[in-house]
Amino acid sequence: MSAVTEVQNTTTEALAALLDGGDGSLVTLVAGETRVAAHRAVLAAASPVFKAMFAHDMLEASCGQVSIDDVEGPVLRLLVAYAYTLRAPQLPDTAPQLLAAADKYGLSALKAACERQLISQLAVETAAATAVTAVRHSCPDATRAAVAFIKDHLQVMATRGWADAVLEYPQEVNQVIRLLGEPPAEASSPTATGGGSTPNSDRQPHSGHSRTPAAAAPPTSARHTPPPDDAAVSHFRSLSGAERGRRLIEAAKVGAVEEVQLLLAAGADVGAGDGDGETALHWAALRGHAAVVRLLLSAASHPDARDQWWRTPLHWAARNGHAEAAAALLQAGADRGKTDEDGDTPLDYARQQNQHHLIEMLTQR
Repeated sequence: MSAVTEVQNTTTEALAALLDGGDGSLVTLVAGETRVAAHRAVLAAASPVFKAMFAHDMLEASCGQVSIDDVEGPVLRLLVAYAYTLRAPQLPDTAPQLLAAADKYGLSALKAACERQLISQLAVETAAATAVTAVRHSCPDATRAAVAFIKDHLQVMATRGWADAVLEYPQEVNQVIRLLGEPPAEASSPTATGGGSTPNSDRQPHSGHSRTPAAAAPPTSARHTPPPDDAAVSHFRSLSGAERGRRLIEAAKVGAVEEVQLLLAAGADVGAGDGDGETALHWAALRGHAAVVRLLLSAASHPDARDQWWRTPLHWAARNGHAEAAAALLQAGADRGKTDEDGDTPLDYARQQNQHHLIEMLTQR
């Protein structure tokens, strides 16, 4: 027997029980200024939460009134309407809130219907909120759909919706980031700078000055990054803002995904720069650490941040041939037309270094 059929049968019995229920069969649900009168038997038949509430004769319920927390009035009305009709409303704007209420009150069939609505209306501006809702309320189908959508539309990470999600639901966003995983590591080794030198030791990257080869750091997969450890996050939070920013840059240099994640959770400033104005995103792009690039972009790091010579992270990814980092930047909205102080664009950098993959990528529309 399906869940819907079982609920239908139970609701039919509940409606029959109303015949002799008397005045005591009614209860008033209160959400803010909204008051909805309903039959106890119908609510109990639809929701195990209401059933337990009435069975234990809660003080509020015994007085004929129940306050409903965390549910807005219009959503409460939809919830009660579903209990009577078993028909999920087709209201896209309300689907996330109704799903949360259905999850809270154990209306599994309504929750499933709302989950399908969320999947059907995935869009760039709302994908972050959908992913967070899916993770928070254990919706596996919607979680998979949202993650797949974000993988195909990485510009989601540059939206206001993503930035809001990072601020309000950092743990859920971290889980989404882990599910996104990391693309396969690039076959070629990085040609960017290493050691203690800064990217700006070469004022004009096209001048032919060589760089010290970077020590190859093993690629770290965001898929296997554990959740942020509370103790570690607390430790980083105890540091000054300047120190957190410095450590974020150092972690980006070596591709330390887990440490970057912890520092972001601790509130490290993604816009912090070193002595030459290079941000963590500059360094991650320069070294080709695509997973770190994605993490920083997900934390609202500006894809067109400039150093003191006006170079953007895309300039560095293009110069050093880091296609995956460049792709992440472009998909997050990086402007390929930005010029440095000499008037050179990322495409100019790629051409000067004969980075054929980047030339092709940057000339595509």
